[in-house]
Amino acid sequence: MPALWIAHVTVTDAEAYGKYAELAGPAIAAHGGQFIARGGRFVQLEGRERPRNVVARFPSVEAAVACYNSSDYQAALDHARGASERELMVVEIND
Repeated sequence: MPALWIAHVTVTDAEAYGKYAELAGPAIAAHGGQFIARGGRFVQLEGRERPRNVVARFPSVEAAVACYNSSDYQAALDHARGASERELMVVEIND
């Protein structure tokens, strides 16, 4: 079943986070991920607000987790650590 990769992010260092975004996009695409939303308008109804929200669709939970654990994504993530506060989850889509 397909899955959604959902990230809620507060960027604290735009330059370093920009490098993350530059490297993360190709890593996500290489694992079948397609961006649905990146930083668009949102309405926070509950919980902690993060100004940047990203949603990508993957072929499966396993593909999304494999992407996260891949060396390419981990290299990208090195730039996000210390440059952002974030939560990331993968949720299976029940079609």
